Amino acid sequence: MESRDRIAEPWGARTPYEPGMPWPERVDTYLVDGVEPETVRWVQSASVLHSDGDAFDIAVRDGRMVGVRGRGIDRVNRGRLGPKDLFGWQANAAPDRLTTPLIRKNGELVETDWDTAMERVVRRSKELLAEQGPSAIGFYTSGQLFLEEYYTLGLIAHGAIGTNHVDGNTRLCTATAAAALKESFGCDGQPGSYTDVDHADVIALFGHNVAETQTVLWSRMLDRLAGARPPAIICVDPRRTPVAERATVHLRPLPGTNVALMNGLLHEIIANGWVDHDYIAAHTVGFDELRARVAEYPANVAAQICDVPAEDIRTAARLLGTAERLLSTVLQGFYQSHQATAASVQVNNVHLVRGMLGRPGCGVLQMNGQPTAENTRECGADGDLPGFRNWFNDHHIEDLARLWRLDHHQIPHYGPPTHAMQMIRYAEQGSLRMLWVSATNPAVSLPDLDRIRKVLAQDRLLLVVQDIFRTETTELADVVLPAAAWGEKTGTFTNADRTVHLSEKAVEPPGKARPDLDILLDYARRMDFRDKNGDPLPSWHDPESAFEAWKQCSAGRPCDYTGITYDALRGGSGIQWPCNDTAPGGTERLYADGKFWSAPDYCESYGKDLITGAPLSPEQYRALNPEAKAIIKAAEYLPPHEQPGGQFPFALITGRTLYHFHTRTKTGRVPQLRDAAPKVWVEISGDDADELGIAEGDLVEIASPRGTIRAHARVSGIRPGVLFVPFHYGYWDADRPGHDRAANEITITDWDPVSKQPIFKTAAASVRRCAAGDGPAAAPTNTGSAPRDRSVVATSGGQAGTATSTTTAATAGGRR
Repeated sequence: MESRDRIAEPWGARTPYEPGMPWPERVDTYLVDGVEPETVRWVQSASVLHSDGDAFDIAVRDGRMVGVRGRGIDRVNRGRLGPKDLFGWQANAAPDRLTTPLIRKNGELVETDWDTAMERVVRRSKELLAEQGPSAIGFYTSGQLFLEEYYTLGLIAHGAIGTNHVDGNTRLCTATAAAALKESFGCDGQPGSYTDVDHADVIALFGHNVAETQTVLWSRMLDRLAGARPPAIICVDPRRTPVAERATVHLRPLPGTNVALMNGLLHEIIANGWVDHDYIAAHTVGFDELRARVAEYPANVAAQICDVPAEDIRTAARLLGTAERLLSTVLQGFYQSHQATAASVQVNNVHLVRGMLGRPGCGVLQMNGQPTAENTRECGADGDLPGFRNWFNDHHIEDLARLWRLDHHQIPHYGPPTHAMQMIRYAEQGSLRMLWVSATNPAVSLPDLDRIRKVLAQDRLLLVVQDIFRTETTELADVVLPAAAWGEKTGTFTNADRTVHLSEKAVEPPGKARPDLDILLDYARRMDFRDKNGDPLPSWHDPESAFEAWKQCSAGRPCDYTGITYDALRGGSGIQWPCNDTAPGGTERLYADGKFWSAPDYCESYGKDLITGAPLSPEQYRALNPEAKAIIKAAEYLPPHEQPGGQFPFALITGRTLYHFHTRTKTGRVPQLRDAAPKVWVEISGDDADELGIAEGDLVEIASPRGTIRAHARVSGIRPGVLFVPFHYGYWDADRPGHDRAANEITITDWDPVSKQPIFKTAAASVRRCAAGDGPAAAPTNTGSAPRDRSVVATSGGQAGTATSTTTAATAGGRR
């Protein structure tokens, strides 16, 4: 057993291994001072502050959490934990938890009881349904709740109320993942598996800073890099991240040019004959259109658009085109940028033209940003229908209505479910009169925040916020409902490679806080929702009965859970769906047989035009893909709507840092994580800083056409012409009043036409020096924000950040 400062060394010790060998176990543990492992009760759970799905046990003593320990048997992490896993649980015990409902009286939020708070919500709901109908009510949720809660919300919203206005903040991070998978394969569902890292000889990361967003997955890659026959790494990112530092080739395109880059790579792959023509002929449609389109993007043309060396494009294409086992991952650098879905689909195209699907080491992971983003999509809580059903397919609606025992006209399917930014527009216009927000903080996370705050603060909008702390959004609410946090309730959640984990209740919630499932069921009972038989709707009463109901909904659909039970998830490893009679142990990779969920009568989506977002009709789709093949879709490059120039010469991108999650509602209350990245900063290249007279730590003003913020400068390895601001920092816990440090004060109101995901990475901006700093920027030194000046004191956690690890020899256990 060894001890390490896991703030200073986020990825822990290396356990090298060779391709085809199992990843060795390394069990990470953190216990508060004075607590010994044998004195605690261990309760099974998994990570809730990122999308890895790291499995671990919670240490409980005297009714409170006192630490965590990785689960070595689990297929996802083999016992490893990242910094947010090791320390983030402490947020549950923060002294400022919400413990009683609040309602607004005379302009102020005051404490009340549950009956009074719920009566206000129910009374207004019934008034709006009588006056206007279901379109007056909307729900905006999170990617952090449990499957059982999402399914309950989806039934209440789509079924009992009949509103189309249902979405999650997964719209901000992984809506494009779902859209890209639907466009290429006719259905959501990640083709690949985390175990593909164990076999790949090339790993390509497209806009995916895995080192900071999924630390344990990066540990797996680092262990392959440390072993014999390491994979080549391709990194596409304008910043010099830890991934870029280990990359064989680092492509740094201008923000907003990802489609041009992908077309350039595909041009080289096709022109050099690095394609599997037999696979293309047997399993795909659309290759001829792609070949014609990318012919317009030879490496020198793509290089000029993207401002990267043409030879780097050729080198990367050679690696992609000659790999024997290629794994690709995609995240926010593509999802939150211009032409998001079009660019992400081109990554799928690389795998389709090369036949790199369904074999060990050959897969695509259109990654998630949140721990349960996959569940929002499966369960119908993020703008989709439950079970990956197609809102455009009447038979799917009838099947869902049969399951819920409702008239099929009750389930809205006159158009696609309303995405988050459109709901904001409807609220702004006055047709959306009640918005129920759960476990998210849109007053910091949505773009163009001045507009968002004004919309949410309208007197005519009843804003209900369900959360565990007071946030920037609760301060605008009319009703605040205190929720139980992870670890204080039981439920399941599914990670980015379809692995389902069970999280057991470890401790009681504080005060009068209630599990989100209980709150939703209470609302349904008070509203007296009934099915056609007059029975209560929903019919379930606790997490396990909700899970069993969900299994019925998933039966026969791609995300089939019918072979999974709570008991099967206890004590062992997580299980990947689909899991049913055909695949009783779960399914590691999809499409191994070249068969796709894209049949016209079965698929989740008929697809959209990648440029305009216009949906294809069932007849158009049937003509395009009658034989249920994968769909190769080409896209031309179009310049971003807002480009740098004139008064705003820089491209502004926003993003994450390793030590925080979303708007710091939890991580900002954890000393180890808060102190590693306590304040907002802006990254600027050394060349740009020198030209503008900006030194490390100087206070600068960043402006866009929408406003200004202030931050201290981190002179870093980011490419010239680009500024980076982490989006985590709101103003609720600021040491001064005002709204001058949230990155989204200056981001644009714009979204991808296909996925409707807001664009956070193509705003035009300027930067100017305001004052000298009194030291370096308070940004981490061991991440993508590493300073040019290596004399800056290194990020560390000291004794408080120290955790232990126990490593065992490689074994074949823990696999499914």
